[in-house]
Amino acid sequence: MNKINPRKLLHSKWTAVEPRKKQKHFLVTKVKFDEEGLVSLCLFEAVLTRAQYQIDWHELTNEDKWHFGWQ
Repeated sequence: MNKINPRKLLHSKWTAVEPRKKQKHFLVTKVKFDEEGLVSLCLFEAVLTRAQYQIDWHELTNEDKWHFGWQ
């Protein structure tokens, strides 16, 4: 399981184990926190096409789907 500090999500790099729409490498471009300090929004950007996706940041802890860094 990937351990993630929500405060360090911004600008982190991720590799999808199985490509999404032919995209494999992603960068977290936006993270918003609510008044309780919990992540309310996490935006991903595909490196190749610059397409943006909203993702539940808890999905990144699943090593079967995501690897930290670009591999």
